[in-house]
Amino acid sequence: MNLPDSATFERLAREAMAEIPAPFSSYLSDIVLVVEEVADPATLRALSIRDPMRLAGLYRGRPIGEKSSFDVTSYPDEIHLYRRPLLAEWMATGETLGAIIRHVVVHEVGHHFGLSDADMHALEDSAGDDD
Repeated sequence: MNLPDSATFERLAREAMAEIPAPFSSYLSDIVLVVEEVADPATLRALSIRDPMRLAGLYRGRPIGEKSSFDVTSYPDEIHLYRRPLLAEWMATGETLGAIIRHVVVHEVGHHFGLSDADMHALEDSAGDDD
């Protein structure tokens, strides 16, 4: 079985971001997409995660509501996708890889807008997950 490479993951993530409707999409143009095999040890330690297969995506940056025109930005906002955990989920669930990546991208975009994990779970529960 040929497993999708990093370029495929990036393409699927860009497609997912392109599906995000206006006005939200206008705040996403500067986000950098990063595809890595797994999270690095420092990231896992910072998040108190022992098993790198437990982290499929991560938003690094400052949420929109916390930004100011007076800020001096040194790093761009980033969405990290971790290929091996996403592949494992894909193989375990039978969902399409595009649907899994879309779910993670939307989740990380939620962090970009300042939503917590609890906020997003509540939204998902109230809306029903149609993926």
